[in-house]
Amino acid sequence: MSAPAHLIRLLRGVWFRRLFGVRLASQGSDGVFQVALASYALFSNEQLSASAVAAALAVVLLPFSLLGPFAGVFLDRWSRRQVLVWANLSRVAVAAVVAVEVAAEVPDPLFYATVLLGLSINRFLLAGLSAALPHTVAGDDLVTANALTPTAGTLAYVLGLGAGAGLRSLAGGVGWDGDVTVLLGASLAYAGAGLLALRIPRDRLGPDPDPRRPPVLASLGAVVRGLVEGLRHLGSRPLPASGLLAIGAHRYWFGISSVALVLLHRNAFHPGDPDAAFSGLSLAALVGGAGFLAAALVTPPVTDRLPARTWVLVLLVVGAAVQLYPTAAYTETAVLVSVFVLGLVSQGVKICVDTFVQAGIDDAFRGRVFSLYDVLFNVVFVAAAATGALVLPADGRSYAVLGVLAAGYLLTAVAFARWAPVSDRPPARPAPRCS
Repeated sequence: MSAPAHLIRLLRGVWFRRLFGVRLASQGSDGVFQVALASYALFSNEQLSASAVAAALAVVLLPFSLLGPFAGVFLDRWSRRQVLVWANLSRVAVAAVVAVEVAAEVPDPLFYATVLLGLSINRFLLAGLSAALPHTVAGDDLVTANALTPTAGTLAYVLGLGAGAGLRSLAGGVGWDGDVTVLLGASLAYAGAGLLALRIPRDRLGPDPDPRRPPVLASLGAVVRGLVEGLRHLGSRPLPASGLLAIGAHRYWFGISSVALVLLHRNAFHPGDPDAAFSGLSLAALVGGAGFLAAALVTPPVTDRLPARTWVLVLLVVGAAVQLYPTAAYTETAVLVSVFVLGLVSQGVKICVDTFVQAGIDDAFRGRVFSLYDVLFNVVFVAAAATGALVLPADGRSYAVLGVLAAGYLLTAVAFARWAPVSDRPPARPAPRCS
């Protein structure tokens, strides 16, 4: 079946459309919320260092990384529809509280503690969206669904960034506090996302009934054992396992590039002008979003003709090449081209790995595996930021680092080619109801 035919069948499914709407609204709201966070935390000082970026990421990501595996246990037991509803509605209050804290200029520890709560709920919600997706599509539509949903969600996030930046500018023009205004706007957007989730029946998104599952409270003492079982199950599925290792390595190289991107705009392209740096970085985010969209358009037809395993290898090699050219020119235009290509590479790899995991992992383990997948993202990205703090100069320019990044992408491709099985087609299984 062609990619357009897969897409048409997807969009005819009412439950897919409703889950898709929740994703778009939730991630668009995240974009609005994080505009204010980035503005307040990273662009309020005259000079920004890589260590400051790394510290901010560690504060907001590492604590949840320790708690994240517990989310999968609950996602395999609680109604995933309810998770989507309450995750969004609880963030209405979180965004409003952060707005009060920004207006009151509270101490950083209190501010970051509240931000941590909001971002932790966000990661829980994203894992729930991924675990729920196979309950709304036929098995052979998963590649197209994974091309469309997370990519469109990322694009919604980027558009949310643009909307938040525009709202911040408008608020400043009339004398309001731009960050506070954006945070209140995010609070309203989260409320809308929660209401959209209520259109899906409570039991429609799983998890599948399993008489062996103990009640939630009884399962708390078995979390570690459950995670070990999830890891063992993952270890028995070579393609999902090798895919997670590949995307973890990619996330490390991509994380160092991301820290360099922030430093370039803040300290090299627009030194001493935080507003211009914020605008330049916002444009880079939009260009990266266009790369994500390009991956969604390109990946389904490519994987109709090539194994997804081969496409991952191609993307990793492209990621290596772009580090050397045009990134090394270190001009704003060259960097924007690189951001677009790396966005395409990043999202293309993720589409394939998401499909490997969704199609190759049993539903009883899927929530736990996606939570571990999410934690891998967080831990590796923080490790990349910490590495950036050690190796990147203040202005983000380093030819030696670009060489290491290029070599890293190539080594990742070689390792994935060696460990991933040649066949990327999971065992057949009955397709779920789609409408």
